[in-house]
Amino acid sequence: MTSQAATPPRLTSLSHGGGCGCKIAPGVLSSLLAQSSLPPMPFADLLVGSETADDAAVYRINERQAIVATTDFFMPIVDDPHDFGRIAATNALSDLYAMGAQPLMALAIVGMPINVLPHATIAKILEGGESVCREAGIPLAGGHSIDSVEPIYGLVGIGIVEIAQLKRNATACANDVLVLGKPLGVGILSAALKKEVLDAAGYAAMIAATTQLNRPGTALAMLPQVHAMTDVTGFGLLGHTLELARGAGLTAQIDAAALPWLPGVQALAARGIVTGASGRNWASYGAQVRWEGADAEGAAPLRALLTDPQTSGGLLVACAPEAAANVLKTFADGGFAQAAVIGRMVQGPAEVRVRA
Repeated sequence: MTSQAATPPRLTSLSHGGGCGCKIAPGVLSSLLAQSSLPPMPFADLLVGSETADDAAVYRINERQAIVATTDFFMPIVDDPHDFGRIAATNALSDLYAMGAQPLMALAIVGMPINVLPHATIAKILEGGESVCREAGIPLAGGHSIDSVEPIYGLVGIGIVEIAQLKRNATACANDVLVLGKPLGVGILSAALKKEVLDAAGYAAMIAATTQLNRPGTALAMLPQVHAMTDVTGFGLLGHTLELARGAGLTAQIDAAALPWLPGVQALAARGIVTGASGRNWASYGAQVRWEGADAEGAAPLRALLTDPQTSGGLLVACAPEAAANVLKTFADGGFAQAAVIGRMVQGPAEVRVRA
């Protein structure tokens, strides 16, 4: 007879990966999507689909407004079930904010090893997700659940946006500056947690970052000199910056010295504490990254940091230089004290250049 374990297992021990590090590598994903033999169907009111790997789908419902829809789910990045639920929900809603939308409601996506995890543990995961929806001011209106081998949790997010204020990841302009809303290093901290070398301060910093809703995205979308937005998640800073560059047909320049970091991540990367997803990310897009001031071999720890998968990462904003101060103020007013200008978009091939 199968029964629940007397001693509950660590959530992270039940999954082969965690958080946005579970994402299929960008190169593999592109190959899979390219193998579809079905031609795309034209829908005049589908304003944003899968063409530019944007953060959410957008469908026009009237002359002024559009519905924004996204889904995001993953396996545990932490062992505390309530924290896992909060992180997953915050991450899912981030895609709506990255498009400039106001969230309307959410649906839960739940896959749990029902005979392995105590039901009380699963309930805490669900409660954590619902608490974030309450914070965002939206109902968790339903969802779907299955019995699965690994624990999986996330949300479908539905939002609304004024079409004139819709922000995409493909519309940056030459000479735009790049502003990053959250510090980097979540994947490295999660790797340290799994190896049991993350201290209490590091864990607290990781939870604070990953459960902070990217609400400034809705306000930033109202600024006409904000030209493009995305959020930095599983493909790392380099991967999501490259999406901006490809979409705009421009070169993205990143100043490594200007990047904000979560405490301790640079030292951990120097010790080789990184995620497997970092290497997969680099293998997928490293050929489109150029280094200034350090060659690829000499910058191995920096490469690991810049390809580090960011679960519930920050917004990456491309705006006119004269709007940068207002963008930073909008972030600061929303509680994002470490938001920083990290680079710019310039004329050139669709690639990323890093000044190390």
